[in-house]
Amino acid sequence: MTDADTRVPATTSERLDRLPFTQRHLRVLTGSGIGWALDAMDVGLISFVIAALAVQWQLQPQETAWIASVGFIGMAVGASAGGLIADRIGRRSVFAITLLVYGLATGASALVGGLAALLVLRFLVGLGLGAELPVASTYVSEFAPARMRGRLIVFLEAFWAVGWTAAALIGYFVIPASDAGWRWAFALGALPAAYALFVRWGLPESARWLERRGRHTEADAVVRTFEAAAGERAPTVTGSAAPLIEPPVASSVGSRLAGLWSREFRARTACLWLVWFCVNFSYYGAFIWIPSILVAQGYDLVRSFGFTLIITLAQLPGYAVAAWLIEVWGRRLTLSVFLVGSAVAAVFFGTATTEGAVIAAGMALSFFNLGAWGALYAVTPEMYPTSLRATGSGWAAGAGRIASIIAPLAVPLLLAAGGAPTLFVVFAAFFGIAALAAWGLADRRGAALDDR
Repeated sequence: MTDADTRVPATTSERLDRLPFTQRHLRVLTGSGIGWALDAMDVGLISFVIAALAVQWQLQPQETAWIASVGFIGMAVGASAGGLIADRIGRRSVFAITLLVYGLATGASALVGGLAALLVLRFLVGLGLGAELPVASTYVSEFAPARMRGRLIVFLEAFWAVGWTAAALIGYFVIPASDAGWRWAFALGALPAAYALFVRWGLPESARWLERRGRHTEADAVVRTFEAAAGERAPTVTGSAAPLIEPPVASSVGSRLAGLWSREFRARTACLWLVWFCVNFSYYGAFIWIPSILVAQGYDLVRSFGFTLIITLAQLPGYAVAAWLIEVWGRRLTLSVFLVGSAVAAVFFGTATTEGAVIAAGMALSFFNLGAWGALYAVTPEMYPTSLRATGSGWAAGAGRIASIIAPLAVPLLLAAGGAPTLFVVFAAFFGIAALAAWGLADRRGAALDDR
């Protein structure tokens, strides 16, 4: 038997993993990243809008807390449903639909005249946001070569800092400029609706998803565009080994959810949900409320927004360091170290009394917390095979959103009970629990996505 007799076509996974980084990868990364940044801008804007509306509408703390929490209720529903739908109809379609939903709802929020209407629209915004984030990370991970996959997902997550910085700039320059400043902020938040058109027609569908759905011709066509960008021809692999056989594609919602808790995945699912829950509680509890906490401590609106802008800028170096370490140290160690750093920074922020200390501790919290987010988004899609990947990512994010619903409601109670020191010690404890749970995750640095 000759070598020619034993040649078998390379799988989609093998073809994608052997490629160098090309302009096609950059297009997928930046196209998804811009959507990610627009998400962050919307989430970030609400923290500044809350601080402004609390003054204009004379809202009570629990009323402002509900403005944040109702959005997270929508995000919990959206994340859980979005993952299931993306495993059913594709990554790109869900990505575009979610951008359209939350962009239109954000723009409509600029026209509201009372709290009730704003709460309804914030729920709709949350539906879109919640579904988009885990689907986007799944989408990029399925194109990224294995040797650089973690780093590219951290770079994707770094677009969050770009969006949050944009929100801080709008919060600093636009919202305080007039009584209608918060309306203009929401109007700017409608940009994702227009961007959804580019996503739908400008980005390819995931080749791995197409292959798992039996659409081999379409999957091959997508991969060939990446190979052409690298100046390569479609390769073959020699040998007599049988190709990897995966379980059948789960055809129903129940079977996909049951798959997450099968013997193979139950431990990593439990640890993943715990990490997502704890990180969401501390992150959203802290960052949604930082402008309002600073105002309550005696800083005026413009100054508190200025502090928040400076603190936000520390997110970018946090992502950069995490992107480097995640392929050097691996997923678990990088994630746990950044979570421990977040816990320490939270304690210092809660006890800071001078302007310099507030800014320094806030920047440290921003650096470590957002680096941890980058590592978490990198590790999450790697926990599951293609047939369950978006479902697993979406439901992990949905479990986390439960905490993001609770956190804004708990903050006023914790502040009343013990002030900022008690509040941020609680956040530190949640970061510590997440750091321990991270060690229950599989570390798949350099491994093919479906090589379980």
